[in-house]
Amino acid sequence: MSSSSASKPLLRNGVSPSKVGVPAKTDTTALEFLAHRFPAISREVWLQRFLEGSVFNALGRKLGPEHCLLDETHLLYFRHVADEPALPFKANVIYRDDYLVVADKPHFMPVTPGGKYLQQSLLVQLKQELNLPDLSPLHRIDRETAGLVLFSVRAQDRNAYQEQFRLRQVQKTYEAIADAPASSKQKLQFPITYRSMMVTDAQFFKMRELAATECDPSNPFNSETWIDCVESLEPDVSASSASKQSLKSLAKYIMKPVTGQRHQLRVHMNALGLPILHDQFYPTVKKLTTEEDDFEQPLQLLAKSIAFLDPLTGQTREFKSELKLQH
Repeated sequence: MSSSSASKPLLRNGVSPSKVGVPAKTDTTALEFLAHRFPAISREVWLQRFLEGSVFNALGRKLGPEHCLLDETHLLYFRHVADEPALPFKANVIYRDDYLVVADKPHFMPVTPGGKYLQQSLLVQLKQELNLPDLSPLHRIDRETAGLVLFSVRAQDRNAYQEQFRLRQVQKTYEAIADAPASSKQKLQFPITYRSMMVTDAQFFKMRELAATECDPSNPFNSETWIDCVESLEPDVSASSASKQSLKSLAKYIMKPVTGQRHQLRVHMNALGLPILHDQFYPTVKKLTTEEDDFEQPLQLLAKSIAFLDPLTGQTREFKSELKLQH
């Protein structure tokens, strides 16, 4: 393999391979190692992947099932997803230059491959559509959330952009539709800066908040959101999804997260007694992750705008989603 071909990233139908480390002095075959490392995947499936040429070493060289791993540090392999659900939506690229791609992600579409989604993920679709093998997301939003997602075009620029997010130098604004403030049992005075300590729930796909008595006094919170109620909304009684919930008094909210915990905005709104419209996880789980989505009732949460100082060009970057929420 020439140095030029070896330097090109492996890509198959827009999908980059998964990577697994090989411990030093692993004196076994590639098939034995993978079958032991991933017991949920049968030896027959792994053998088929070898026969399809879907397993490589760290240099991108195809391996056979009997290849000894003594001199290998990593294995790369292409994962398969059987019966991947089709999504009747398409992302819209709203900006592109030599450094960045900005896309409007629809509800229900994952940013990256995972679980039952591979080809339907935003990253894979954009890699194929734009022919950009090094494309990489700079941040994530929930699969259920719609709106802006930024991608780095070149691998060498990725860390500089991601550092902006790590240092909280990126201003993100979200919009949401939820119950009107009067429906909350709390006396709320907007705008509100809400803080809490969030941890993974016993139901691993959810998050929860710790009570004040459970928190370390020296570190009482790890999540913070600025929230404002900006508009009262009349329920749409003609909507196909009209129900007791949709006939409640609703309001539009603007949220600016300071931190980036998983499900942060959804958890914070729920804690205020104002769960976001059509949220399937908060306050109670209405739909398991294995169940089919109801495309008629998307979570009413939108990543509306994002702004930051570009570390490469020195320019102020500001992007706004072209999508709108509906109730």
